[in-house]
Amino acid sequence: MDHLTETWEINNRLNLYLLDGIAEAHLADALTSKGRNVGQQFAHIHNVRLMWLKVALPAALEKLEKIEKDAVTKKDLAQQLKKSGEAIAQLLTEGVKTGKIKGFKPHPTAFLGYLLAHEAHHRSQLILALKQAGHPVDKKIAYGLWEWGNK
Repeated sequence: MDHLTETWEINNRLNLYLLDGIAEAHLADALTSKGRNVGQQFAHIHNVRLMWLKVALPAALEKLEKIEKDAVTKKDLAQQLKKSGEAIAQLLTEGVKTGKIKGFKPHPTAFLGYLLAHEAHHRSQLILALKQAGHPVDKKIAYGLWEWGNK
């Protein structure tokens, strides 16, 4: 496995690790400044992945479903994030082989950077939403998000 794909897979495992540490009831927590709630943040991450797959590797969309923002459960989120994570890994593997990601410039490494920045941004938003709602992420999980070598 190439390093870009491996890095992506670590990122996806961190998303799933975070989701696993959140109580089902807390998926409804939202930032006090409005916006998406915690569950909707995870759904958005998944749905943006689908948007890129539609452009760059439509064949990988098979068995993937958009998550509607008001129909969010931990089980569905975990299943869909796992599937879309695998599909993005496939896209990155192909991108490394060809040197490009269709619809994205300049190259696959920058595409991975874009995806990581996007998903980290939304992880931060949902962590803040949980904190503002009085349900902060357990310290073990918060620190675990930085343990890339163990994930």
